[in-house]
Amino acid sequence: MKKTFLLIILTSILISCGQRRREGTKTNSEPVALYSITVNSRYGYIDRTGRVVIEPQFIAGGEFSEGLAAVTIETSGKCGYIDKTGRFVIKPQFDLAGEFSKGLARVKVGAKYGFIDKTGRFVIEPQFDFVMDFSDDLALVKVNDKHGYINKNGKFVIAPRFSDARNFVDGLALVAIGEKYGFIDKNGRCVIEPQFDLADNFSEGRARIRIGDKWGYIDRNGRIVIKPQFAWAGNFCEGVALVQVGKKYGFIDSSGNFVIKPQFWRADYFSEGLASAAIGNLYGYIDKTGRFVIEPQFDLAGGFSESLALVGIGVKYGYIDKTGKFVWGPKDPFGEE
Repeated sequence: MKKTFLLIILTSILISCGQRRREGTKTNSEPVALYSITVNSRYGYIDRTGRVVIEPQFIAGGEFSEGLAAVTIETSGKCGYIDKTGRFVIKPQFDLAGEFSKGLARVKVGAKYGFIDKTGRFVIEPQFDFVMDFSDDLALVKVNDKHGYINKNGKFVIAPRFSDARNFVDGLALVAIGEKYGFIDKNGRCVIEPQFDLADNFSEGRARIRIGDKWGYIDRNGRIVIKPQFAWAGNFCEGVALVQVGKKYGFIDSSGNFVIKPQFWRADYFSEGLASAAIGNLYGYIDKTGRFVIEPQFDLAGGFSESLALVGIGVKYGYIDKTGKFVWGPKDPFGEE
């Protein structure tokens, strides 16, 4: 149970960081970075020195974005938003709450999603089955199992007609028509016809696509520039992409050449020049030559953000700096030493 809880903590951060990189949305540029911690099953926040800034008191806590973080209180189970002093600026009233992006945040009330501004006022009333953050001034929404796009007035600019879709990034969005994936522009016109069995949004001029059981990459014209050949492939980040050959992971450049040969049991995207990678069952951190700069010693390892990374050892977790030194923890999130 404890290790499962730790896995959930680390996985949630991995997903949020990875998603931000893949979708090409905001990056964390907070003037004073704060990091969530969990003590006695309660969430609080530390600064990059490991000093507790907001005492653990919430049953859930998200990342700070545009100066605010969504947290959940125990008494009502509702979500609201705090500032970096821990003061509520938007009272807990939502069933789910996302990060602020360009002044708006997606929230859920009952079974429907809408968007609020930083005063907590609804600028787009809850009416959608699912939404994603605004990107390229449009937001992906889901209505009756179909995906479309709205503007910041809540008006549809691309009607819901896709079986699956992603946010717009640099003018293009991944969509599915039937069982095939392609790309549309902001007028809703197909610029790369649906033809792929699976795909993802563009990142650094490349989009990963799957044909059959193999992954490769296309450019923004839809031309295959790295032929499908990998068992799995990730998005490009910091000039390289993580790919799987057989049971091993390595990294390629935008031409498809290996810059780090497949040798790792597991690995993650590069962030701030380092990537977590596992030899055997333990994770460490490599640089872009593939050399371990922090030796494998962790059971779980997230990406670096503002010079700190979240790692797990057994049922304990904490934050390390780029030398591998703990600045906070490791501690048991249930409070047991």
